[in-house]
Amino acid sequence: MAKTSVWSDNRFWQRSAAWITGFAAVLLIWLTFDTAGQISMGTDADLQNKVTKRVPGPTVINYKITYEMSTKRGHEVPVIGEKEKFFGRDDWSEEEAGALLHLGKLGSQTKNCMNCHTLLGNGAYYAPDLTKAWLDPAWQNDGTMQAMTGKSTKEEAMAEFLQHPSTYPTHARMMPDLGITAEEAKGLVAFLKHMSSIDTNGFPRNFGKIQGAVNGK
Repeated sequence: MAKTSVWSDNRFWQRSAAWITGFAAVLLIWLTFDTAGQISMGTDADLQNKVTKRVPGPTVINYKITYEMSTKRGHEVPVIGEKEKFFGRDDWSEEEAGALLHLGKLGSQTKNCMNCHTLLGNGAYYAPDLTKAWLDPAWQNDGTMQAMTGKSTKEEAMAEFLQHPSTYPTHARMMPDLGITAEEAKGLVAFLKHMSSIDTNGFPRNFGKIQGAVNGK
């Protein structure tokens, strides 16, 4: 009797399919738990103890955020620095900061910012990517936008622009007046500052090559 090849044996393929399916299920479960840990938001205690989280707690708005090149990872990574006043305060509690970020997130959804902008890889590319907007040198002390708005701090300049975009034309694709209130603008700026602190594995690409994006230089 001729010997049957293993490649034509149905039991071989059935067992192979069962093993592959089982391995894929275990891998998927492991990746799910690993991802959940990576994207979980940190706490105020983490920030005070200098525990690095990919998504820092909301009180990160009390700190200076910069980027530094990581030779190990091959791209820039966010660095949480010393205390920095945000709208005149550097003592926002976890509840206050969380409420402000929540207001900003709701504002970005209500105003449909992603209809023109990109946030964490989602949205349109008609207007600038907002993922690292907080670090845009145009909003720094000697930046063009801060000078144009006449404000003395980055957050005040950004809030002023959000409330009155038509007063401060930037380029051909002007931002429409969305009727953003002062409180909504403060929440949106907090939301953008928090977003800039998230470790996005170097996304958006070439962000570090933007003048002023790394170490404020």
